[in-house]
Amino acid sequence: MSRRFNPQYSFGWILFFTAFFIFASPASAAHLQKVTFLPQWFPQAQFAGYYTAKEKGIYEKYGLDVTILRGGPEMPSDTMLSGRKTMFATMFLAEAVQQSSKGPRLVNIAQIVQRSGFMIVAKKSSGIQNAGDLQGKRVSLWPNFSLQPLAFFRKQNIKVKIIPQAYTLNLFLRGGVDAASAMWYNEYHSIMSAGVNEDELTTFFFNGNDFNFPEDGIYCLEETWKKNPDLVRRFARASIEGWNYAFAHPEEALNIVMKYVEEARINTSRPHQKWMLGRIKEIIVPADRGTSIGTLSEKDYMTVARELRLRGLISRIPPYEEFYAGSSGKK
Repeated sequence: MSRRFNPQYSFGWILFFTAFFIFASPASAAHLQKVTFLPQWFPQAQFAGYYTAKEKGIYEKYGLDVTILRGGPEMPSDTMLSGRKTMFATMFLAEAVQQSSKGPRLVNIAQIVQRSGFMIVAKKSSGIQNAGDLQGKRVSLWPNFSLQPLAFFRKQNIKVKIIPQAYTLNLFLRGGVDAASAMWYNEYHSIMSAGVNEDELTTFFFNGNDFNFPEDGIYCLEETWKKNPDLVRRFARASIEGWNYAFAHPEEALNIVMKYVEEARINTSRPHQKWMLGRIKEIIVPADRGTSIGTLSEKDYMTVARELRLRGLISRIPPYEEFYAGSSGKK
């Protein structure tokens, strides 16, 4: 027996389903917790996972309304965290250990980068063939990211003339310094793109010789962790999910990165950002390590902390159980 179409009933079902999708959404805007997050540098593929988590609704899925602040040398992560101007930020492990050793205390909620991409790049024309040849040379260092090279120089008993390094390598390319700081996934590729051949350079990678300092981790103040550990864990998990999505969908992630790059008017290119995303994956999920994204091993932590302490760059080592949210000592 056929049933006649009744527009009154049809309209009722439309109202029902509309109300269902509006009010039964798992993370409606009214219920999202507002969070601020600061990547430590300008928009680029180094932070692709966070931008992807934002744009793909992953943070919302975890009940978070995340505002991603624009980082850079004028907005150092430690200052922004201690000044309560951001809830979360990325920092190199060495810088975070130093900050926690003097206060206020920070908590590592997810160690993203497992292997160091930091390096010193020197010109062979400056007579630099090995580490000893850096003695007395002009070396540019980023003021906010100098602990690892400083520890390296002290370990090698090398004294250099330190020149503050800006966010470009123009000083190095024009001969203003003999050596410069570089990240393997960023500045090193920029030097090649500027027309310098690899055989013209001497490179000092910090990830070997028991000097590997894991870099980007996500941090918050200890008081934030103690006040709302559930929110902190959700932010960490969503960020890791964002990275996993970015690595599984690299072209889509690059589209998202370029959106942020263009909004910030950063002078870069898609090929450079593609190089960066590929290299950053290699140090976030190294093939020779079984460590999963987000894990800070006690061995890696103590390698960094002891080296900083030995070189006189910190006076005390913060206990691993207090520093890392994923340790067995964190409740």
